[in-house]
Amino acid sequence: MTAPNELRLLPWSGPEGKPCYLSTDDRGGYMSRLADNIEAVQLGTAAELLEQASETLNDQDAALEEMRCLAKQLTGALRDVLRVATSRGHLLAVSEPRP
Repeated sequence: MTAPNELRLLPWSGPEGKPCYLSTDDRGGYMSRLADNIEAVQLGTAAELLEQASETLNDQDAALEEMRCLAKQLTGALRDVLRVATSRGHLLAVSEPRP
């Protein structure tokens, strides 16, 4: 089984917003693939929101409510992307051979 310091941070939160982790040696297992797929969706959503944000910021007539809604969506996407980056960075550090 995976050592405690090699747990994978999953791309979703548990109850009360606490992080969820996966302990497995099977990176091709169901939960690993599910996490990979969700991470891909989260990154795709963030890319779409970034494009939308650029367009909205260039629109001189954008309503304040539209900007607030966009800011909320960007905040959620940034939270997801940071979780993905943290998880993948940890996976890279764990998979690199130690001297």
